[in-house]
Amino acid sequence: MPTWWKMCLCGLLWIPSVSPAQLISDSQTHTANTPAPKVESDGSLQRGFAERHQRFNERIKQGDVGVLFIGDSITEAWEGPGKEIWNKRFAPRKAVNLGISGDRTQHVLWRLENGNIAGIEPKAAVIMIGTNNSNGRDHTAEQIADGIKAIVQKLRKELPTTKILLLAIFPRGEKPNPQREKNATASKLASELADDKMVYFLDIGPKFTQADGTISADVMPDFLHLSPQGYQIWADAIEDKLAELLGEKK
Repeated sequence: MPTWWKMCLCGLLWIPSVSPAQLISDSQTHTANTPAPKVESDGSLQRGFAERHQRFNERIKQGDVGVLFIGDSITEAWEGPGKEIWNKRFAPRKAVNLGISGDRTQHVLWRLENGNIAGIEPKAAVIMIGTNNSNGRDHTAEQIADGIKAIVQKLRKELPTTKILLLAIFPRGEKPNPQREKNATASKLASELADDKMVYFLDIGPKFTQADGTISADVMPDFLHLSPQGYQIWADAIEDKLAELLGEKK
């Protein structure tokens, strides 16, 4: 696959007021919401992951970031089949692509804790992550949602002025299937964090499917990754909301 696809409680404790949807308890801690890098069998960082992560940090140190796109290979491939659309639609908005092929929610969390958002104040962040957590019995829908929520919470803590556009996990597989259903459930659970003030949720999945639920190879050649046509659909589907979050609409 191309690289671009690819708390001792002592005395009284003050607990800040948070909604049930915002609180992830210790009993819910698992690999999907625990920051971790991608590593080799010897424990070293995977080379591709490490190199791309470092490039992100170097770009972030330069500042002047307007929008973040955070995700996995589907986001990374804005540099592949989505490049022309990216250059026209998002590059002028000082967008930075923080997508790494094969990333799961825990990998994104690790990256956010290790430089990918240090010292910047983007106006908006677009998140689409979780499909790689859904393979087989790797994680349940609830666990995937926990991971996505943890990412949103991390961004809200570190980038308090940044508005977040959380996208539902894109549909995958030529026809409706259990993995799609798992991802849809995870997305619905994660959407509980949307307050329409700083966090917004948008499900553009139906834009990629036909009336019978199938996906055309013209949109997703392998029924997972997008073609240029698929990236055009993505860009068009989020344009109005993104423009609103960026303050471009008067």
